[in-house]
Amino acid sequence: MDVDFAIGMIAIFIGLPWIILHYITRWKTAATITTDDEALLEELYGLAKRLDERMNTVERLVASDHDDFRPARLTHDREIDEAPLRELDRLLAEKKGASK
Repeated sequence: MDVDFAIGMIAIFIGLPWIILHYITRWKTAATITTDDEALLEELYGLAKRLDERMNTVERLVASDHDDFRPARLTHDREIDEAPLRELDRLLAEKKGASK
C-alpha cells in the first residue's frame, strides 16, 4: 500500500507537471513562424495577385466577346472585394519599411 501511494505521489507531483510543462514548451516553439515561412508566404501572395489579375483579364476578354457572359467577379463591386488585398499590401509595406 505504501509503494502504491509513493508511486501515485511521484506521478502527481513530478510526472504530471513534467508532461504539462513539456507540451507547453512544445506549443510555444511550434507557434512561431520562421523567416523562410514568411518569405514563402510573400511569394505565394505575389503569385496569387498575379493569377487574380490574369483571371480578371481573361474574364474581361471573354465578356467583351460574348454579351451573355457576366461572371460574378466582374459584376460585383470590386472595391469591396479588393479591400483585404489593399490591407495586406499596406501591412507588407509597413513590414518592409520597418526592416530597413
